[in-house]
Amino acid sequence: LEANVKIASGKDGLITVSVDDTDPQVAADIANAHVQELTQLMSRLAVTEAQQRRQFFEKQLQQTKDKLTQAEIALKATGISGDVLKSNPQSAVAAVAALQAQVTVQEVKLGAMRGYLAETAPDFKQALTELANLRAQLAKQSKDSASPAAAGQGSAQGDYVTRYREFKYQETLFELFAKQFEMAKVDESREGANIQVLDKAQPPELKSKPKKALIAVLATLATGFALLLFVFIRQALRNASQDSESAQKLQALQASWHKAIGR
Repeated sequence: LEANVKIASGKDGLITVSVDDTDPQVAADIANAHVQELTQLMSRLAVTEAQQRRQFFEKQLQQTKDKLTQAEIALKATGISGDVLKSNPQSAVAAVAALQAQVTVQEVKLGAMRGYLAETAPDFKQALTELANLRAQLAKQSKDSASPAAAGQGSAQGDYVTRYREFKYQETLFELFAKQFEMAKVDESREGANIQVLDKAQPPELKSKPKKALIAVLATLATGFALLLFVFIRQALRNASQDSESAQKLQALQASWHKAIGR
């Protein structure tokens, strides 16, 4: 694999993957596989702030969904319909549940922000202030919603109100987590991918090896050099034959050569 794959990284930030193989489709598949593996590796190593929030709220959303289903089943198990309890302050119960859910979401949000922000950051301080305001509203709403009439309710009605409050709490919590999850998904999509493919590998139409043009040029140069060398040697032999001393040496060399080859 190392012998057939060449990877180059330029100063412009572009990474080029070149693959040599006898099958054009296999060469393209290997090049694209390198890009896919790099993308998966970067998704594990370079997790952005938006990805952290998206993963965190996705997990919280699933947990809240399960609790909401359990609360709905428990509410139906009481056997009391909402029409029976028209005299109960259900709007106040729902308001308190909504505030409790907002407080929970804000606390969870602060926990997530501690993973990528310092406590001195302006966004973190603002989130703390919002949490304090929500807790103050919840305390006031809970105090106002408590009435002496609630104490005189029957056990069945009191159980219904408790389960109704839990159901509204989980319902509001689910809606708030869903909003946070969608916001994190939008932020993640805006950040863009860490790896952007500019030119996807396609099966090549022409062979990369052997390079016929280069072979033709080298063969032409080699042939020309051999012919030139032959001309020089032939001319040297002609010049030597015209000289008597050189002619004798050539004859002696030819005799030795014929003797060596057995002629």
